[in-house]
Amino acid sequence: MQKSPSRARRIAGLAAAAVLIIFGVTAAVQGINGGSLVQDKLKQEAIVGTPTMTPAAISEKIKKSGVSGLDVPSCSVAGKPIDNGTDARCFAEYMRVDALMATGGKTYAQMPRFATKDGKGTHVEAQALTYPNGRAMDNPARNVWVTQTALSNALNTSYMAQQVSLFGLAVGAAFLLVGLALAAFALAGLKLPARNTVRTRQPEHAMS
Repeated sequence: MQKSPSRARRIAGLAAAAVLIIFGVTAAVQGINGGSLVQDKLKQEAIVGTPTMTPAAISEKIKKSGVSGLDVPSCSVAGKPIDNGTDARCFAEYMRVDALMATGGKTYAQMPRFATKDGKGTHVEAQALTYPNGRAMDNPARNVWVTQTALSNALNTSYMAQQVSLFGLAVGAAFLLVGLALAAFALAGLKLPARNTVRTRQPEHAMS
């Protein structure tokens, strides 16, 4: 016996709803797991914000350092355990400020490559201090940026991972709601209204 068009549409609607619901639940679960993983990994590192990691405290520290033009973070993590992506990003912002103060406001690329006796550094290899083997000595101040970049990138990655997990959770919830709504329509036997067709009235020709 051939199925009626309305029954076939209902079955197709239920199948589509099931796919959306499964996808939504999967995406939501993955989002929750991703967020939990970020928190667990950050907790393992036992990172705690230092007392100067407030806008007021870091502003005073910048003033004493004499370095100008530094952006002051608007967040605060002083004394807080860093166990989520948002706080991890804030901690990375303060790390950058500390690194700039340590290098006189210069980034890794802006600092001279080689070390000199006066501590200013130089790009000219012949003017640099040398090791006993005669090789030019690298600028040790650059190591501050090597460490800062490695740690801040890891912290910023935690923030990005948390945002992706939240996005996955939101997408999963949206698909789940759409799937449930589609299933409700299918079970109720409802269907979308047919598209209205506009008939064009043919002009009447005058009888000759």
